[in-house]
Amino acid sequence: MSLSVFYLSSLVSLICGFMVFVSSRKHLLNTLLSLEYIMLSIFWLMSMSIDTLGGDKYFVLFFLTFAACEGALGLALLVSLVRSHGNDNFDSFSSLQC
Repeated sequence: MSLSVFYLSSLVSLICGFMVFVSSRKHLLNTLLSLEYIMLSIFWLMSMSIDTLGGDKYFVLFFLTFAACEGALGLALLVSLVRSHGNDNFDSFSSLQC
């Protein structure tokens, strides 16, 4: 019973993260935060699934490493964008100016 509640809560958090990612189009920081939330919910779902099946947890550690690299890359892009344009608002710049 409790394991199905954990799976359901992980799936609900994944769906909420996707909804925020799709609807957030004003600032880049909100989009990056929703991507990290999606990665966290996928990590939670994978770790519960692998723990239930009795498998190796090395794959989950590789996934966590790639999620951290994705977050660092997103922050580097955010810093580069803020330095070149002054803010992370999507309405303030055009792709033709870059």
